Amino acid sequence: MPAGSPSEQRYFVMRRVTLVGAVTNLLLATAQLVGGVISQSQALIADGAHTLSDLSSDFVVLFAARKANAAADARHPYGHGRIETLATVAIGLVLTGVALGIVLDGVGRLVAPEELLSPTPLALALALAAIFSKEALYHYTIRAARRVRSSMLQANAWHHRSDVVSSIVVLVGVGATLAGLRFMDAVAAVLVALLIGRMGLKMIWDSAFELIDTGVDTETQERLLEAARNTDGVRGVHELRTRRMAGTLLADIHVLVGPRISVSEGHRISEAVGRALREVHDDLGDILVHIDPEDDQERAPSGHLPGRAHVLQRLRPCWEAVGLLEEPEVVLHYLGGQLEIELRLPADAGGSAATAAELAEQLAQACRGMDSVRRVTVLLAVAGAGPRGFG
Repeated sequence: MPAGSPSEQRYFVMRRVTLVGAVTNLLLATAQLVGGVISQSQALIADGAHTLSDLSSDFVVLFAARKANAAADARHPYGHGRIETLATVAIGLVLTGVALGIVLDGVGRLVAPEELLSPTPLALALALAAIFSKEALYHYTIRAARRVRSSMLQANAWHHRSDVVSSIVVLVGVGATLAGLRFMDAVAAVLVALLIGRMGLKMIWDSAFELIDTGVDTETQERLLEAARNTDGVRGVHELRTRRMAGTLLADIHVLVGPRISVSEGHRISEAVGRALREVHDDLGDILVHIDPEDDQERAPSGHLPGRAHVLQRLRPCWEAVGLLEEPEVVLHYLGGQLEIELRLPADAGGSAATAAELAEQLAQACRGMDSVRRVTVLLAVAGAGPRGFG
């Protein structure tokens, strides 16, 4: 992967942000766990375990960021973005497991009052420190996540924000315990765990929808369809499909164009449709635009008709029969389940213009009897004028 490429730059941003978060989480978790033991606060210990889960998720993000931003290869032609999605699921599972353990411990202490802890004012100071540091880390991470469009980094940012909420709960619980309500420290621990578990399940849920290729919402899909319809040269659109891969949206769409335009014009229209869709949704990555010369949802397909090699094999006796020495340019139109043939002759095909016109008429008559052929048109280039048609 070349240095300075978008994927490389994206990885460097994700690595820098995650390393900052990892160092912060390591220092904070150490302070919370040691301080929780010293100050006898179960809620603060639970919050420290939550911060440790942040640290483990940081390592997952570091690993996945490198792998997910690797260049596409022969076995992974769409890239490795789904590694980021799987990593998000892993972070969610870690959060859910941590939450379950804290809930079980907190409930156990609530039903056995003699095991309740009595926190000291030190727990309040550590909870305040956690609130300020985690809120700053959230803003730092979420800005980077939006800039590089990383769902995994965004999930890690919200992981930091969940720590802020849980630390506020710890602050309230410890304060209430110091005021005489001894059970509030354990209650705060359980509430923190529920917040952690909710965040973990949401991350798993959202990532699962991405893994099963869930598309955009109805409103966004209609905006994309409208943008395609309004593109110059487009007569209709259908079968818009979207799916997400990490921070990128992939799309494919069928576009109806004029049935007899050139391949190059059809390609130009497809590029214009792609640009129009990106103006609506700037997260769009790969866009596959399928060009339809007719509405294949209503009309008979042409798959049963003969291909070019077979058609030319049957046409050669026709122009040999009328004495045409040079093979004409042949354009085939597969429309409505039938074949239309255009034969383009040079101006000197029959010597004089009159002779060439007669030859063109004979050629059209000779080719008209082929099976599945609805129409034969012979175009003759006349010197000093535009082409003339005979059908």
